[in-house]
Amino acid sequence: MNYDSMLNIITGQLPQILVNHFIQVGIAVLTATSIAIPVGIILTRDRFRNFGQKIISIVNIGQAVPSLAIVAIFMPLMGIGFKPAITALIIYGLLPIVRNTLAGLNSIDEDIKESARGVGMSNLQVLWEIELPLALPVIMAGIRTSTVITVGTATLSYLIGAGGLGRLIFIGIKLFRPEYLLVGSGTAALMAIILDRILGKIETLITPGLSNNVKI
Repeated sequence: MNYDSMLNIITGQLPQILVNHFIQVGIAVLTATSIAIPVGIILTRDRFRNFGQKIISIVNIGQAVPSLAIVAIFMPLMGIGFKPAITALIIYGLLPIVRNTLAGLNSIDEDIKESARGVGMSNLQVLWEIELPLALPVIMAGIRTSTVITVGTATLSYLIGAGGLGRLIFIGIKLFRPEYLLVGSGTAALMAIILDRILGKIETLITPGLSNNVKI
């Protein structure tokens, strides 16, 4: 292995590629979260509860299809570049957040919600002050899972011209350059670990604060 070449990759190509990869992951996870949590909330309301399993089955399709196929599907539909890559990543990251939002909200004892309504809380207040704080750890676990999945899947974005750490990985495979492969895959793994730890810290910080606001 050429260690001088590895150092050149780290100091030269890696910073820009890493920023590109992080932007893809950030946009995809934030968008998936902003879609999945409201969907999960709606599907736990009495009027739509029967649709919950059907929606999960539909979203499961995105996870059942291999990540490479998901990325490839959007190439003929949307062309190549950043937009189709982000769309594919959003779809692939939805399921863990939707599933955990449903699980977290459905796990709350009905007696707790009835007690809250009994002291005059509206349905919106029960959702915001009781249900979401209690379900937050489960929802955050879904967001963390989605983030880790998205970091790995985003390495395939390079195949449709969106860049990212996949550039180093596939150059390493194509040219039999292990230093490229090691830097690309190692950085992706490190990013997944760091983002998971950061989200874990955020969960620890905000969960007690929200839980303290749960008053019945």
